[in-house]
Amino acid sequence: MLALAGCGSIYYRDQPPGRFSGSLVVMWVGEGGPSGDGKFVFVPRPGAPLTFTRPNGNQPATVIKPGIMYTDGGSVPRGAQIFKGLSPWGYAPAYMIHDWLFEARHCLLDGERNPRFDGLEDVTFEDSAKILGEAIQALIVQNKVDRNDLAGNAITSAVSGAIAKKVWNEQGACARGHISEEHRAEIDAAFPEVAPEEKDRVFRTPPAPPRIAGARPGRIISAIDF
Repeated sequence: MLALAGCGSIYYRDQPPGRFSGSLVVMWVGEGGPSGDGKFVFVPRPGAPLTFTRPNGNQPATVIKPGIMYTDGGSVPRGAQIFKGLSPWGYAPAYMIHDWLFEARHCLLDGERNPRFDGLEDVTFEDSAKILGEAIQALIVQNKVDRNDLAGNAITSAVSGAIAKKVWNEQGACARGHISEEHRAEIDAAFPEVAPEEKDRVFRTPPAPPRIAGARPGRIISAIDF
């Protein structure tokens, strides 16, 4: 969740680096909307889920493990994507952490109480922007991306602005983020060696996820190891 407009006052250069571990896996499950970018799902890799540990034991959400969710990476306006560091996937692991905080916020606002959001109940809007800054800094110190102060500052400043805050406080958005039966079947087919009950635990799915059989596997289009 990122829009480079309505900038706020959180700057990535002021945030200490956290640390990533595990793997990032993003799957393509369809062509998406009229933009043509496609429809993507973040999937925690069984045995090595993407994990972000905040620096110095920062609270709240000291350790963040995103669950299965739709994602568009960073929602960077097309006009800004020509600049280095402002690709929608340039800081993909950091965007997954930020997306998950918004997913949790929306579902908690809508009254969903589920262990998949344990530890995220006290995350504030300001925290979400700081955590994104910590995650971008982590990608730099772990040598996954080059340092780019202009891009980092633009991104973390944007996600602390009025537009992002409006989305943070949106009600009725939780159900919209639930994975469809069709896409869940594609994800299940991509990990046939993992038992259904284990998928529910590792993927951190919504309560009682539906299942259908006979789907083609979803296509893993990005896998990054830490």
